[in-house]
Amino acid sequence: MGKVLLEASGISKAFPGVKALDEVSLQVESGQIVALVGHNGSGKSTLVKILAGVYQADAGVITTPGGGEPGAGKHDGLHFIHQDLGLIPMLTAVENIDLSRQHGRRSLLPFKSRREQARARELVAQFGAHFNVNIPVVALSPAERTIVAIARALDGWTSHDNVLVLDEPTAALQEEEVRKLFAAVRRVVAAGAGVIVISHRLDEVVELADRVVVLRDGRLVADQTRGNFDKKTLVQLIAGVEESPEVALAAHNSGGDVMLSLRGLSCAEIKGLDLEVRAGEIVGVTGLLGSGMEQIGGAVFGSIPSTGEVLVGGVPVKRGAPKAAVSAGVGFVPSDRRRFGSVITMNARENLTLPQLRPLRNALGSISISRERDESTEWMNRVDVKPRGSGERTFSLFSGGNQQKVIIAKWMRNRPRVLVLEEPTQGVDVGAQSSIHALIARVASEGAAVLVSSSDTKELVSLCHRVVVLHDGVIARTFEGVDLTESNVLKTTLDPMALADSSMNGGPSNG
Repeated sequence: MGKVLLEASGISKAFPGVKALDEVSLQVESGQIVALVGHNGSGKSTLVKILAGVYQADAGVITTPGGGEPGAGKHDGLHFIHQDLGLIPMLTAVENIDLSRQHGRRSLLPFKSRREQARARELVAQFGAHFNVNIPVVALSPAERTIVAIARALDGWTSHDNVLVLDEPTAALQEEEVRKLFAAVRRVVAAGAGVIVISHRLDEVVELADRVVVLRDGRLVADQTRGNFDKKTLVQLIAGVEESPEVALAAHNSGGDVMLSLRGLSCAEIKGLDLEVRAGEIVGVTGLLGSGMEQIGGAVFGSIPSTGEVLVGGVPVKRGAPKAAVSAGVGFVPSDRRRFGSVITMNARENLTLPQLRPLRNALGSISISRERDESTEWMNRVDVKPRGSGERTFSLFSGGNQQKVIIAKWMRNRPRVLVLEEPTQGVDVGAQSSIHALIARVASEGAAVLVSSSDTKELVSLCHRVVVLHDGVIARTFEGVDLTESNVLKTTLDPMALADSSMNGGPSNG
């Protein structure tokens, strides 16, 4: 056994209506790579945020390399590399690394170029990399940018009694770049540090990790050392026991005409996708980060560049033109509702009526505020936005659930033929989740074709008639009827071949 660098014992954390972590323990030793795995909602993110000091644990004890409280400062010995890396694209590697350093009196003076450049080259060379550290990091490859982020985290270490936490480090990397990153991580570990890797890519976990810690529903369900786990056992541990089949929304009529057709739809992460959704049908789309699941909504709505055809009611919609999509009857609820789904400085009334202002104009062509107020109040009451009568409240002041209701209401007001939603209950409390699901079901029952992309498997199984699992931009499997279970969807998301044998023996099949 190596020296224990991090020990978290009995960590618990509850949010309103949710027990996010229930007495979870984690230990990281010197020279060890620990993989932290689990499905979405298992508690991984909450645990990492507690380690980083973003959240306070309700119970439990954490001992860090520096002996201080997590998140208290650099001396606690914990260093985090998040998915977005936190780099400034137009600055060079030298400048990005330099941002993390304490400069004292010379903080207002230009950095000492030769010394800082030499230090940056020395840091990246530790990972076997030899790229130009004097060009903007936006010009570097994804793997090189990740190495810059790790180098910045390592800069200033006085010893190797530190723990590096990597959150989905390979999500944006190609196979060759993954090899380079793994080599870099192994060099850090060989020097005596500890590493925590959070990843959904189980092949990589099996290859890289010395230990695997599995969380499920906020609880620790396994802590296995190398040689005691493989991909198959990890899939089973993450997914849990097989649950009884559950048919989603069986009462809804999903036998209508095809309302949404995708033909050869392609973009950065989607490769020639063909998919149909009928009037009255709710179809879910899921997959791992980078599977294309995150881009399908924007590609359908025209807010991200794509090729192929999107047809609504059999009529092609102009690509790359959200205005044309809205005119065709498409509504879009993006995952980041504050940045892309609303104008947060406007009030709820203005946000709700924004997609369709023509009916609110008076004879002179200006907006009738009284008519707009009456109509927005009616729709906010229909979707149960609280508090009642709050149409003049600035959008940013509403809770996440009420913000989402306003955004859904603005498209319901348009009587959409197609409604596309991304992560519809992300950042929403438990009470509002069921209300939002009921609104989505209502839109479908009124004849719209509904497409929901979500990383929440449980949500999709309870909400959808069919669920499509994407892998590397193509459809891996489609589940419906008695085959539409959380276990089937989750196992296929983690490993597209996980159910191959059962399929050959009469198990779930492609739709």
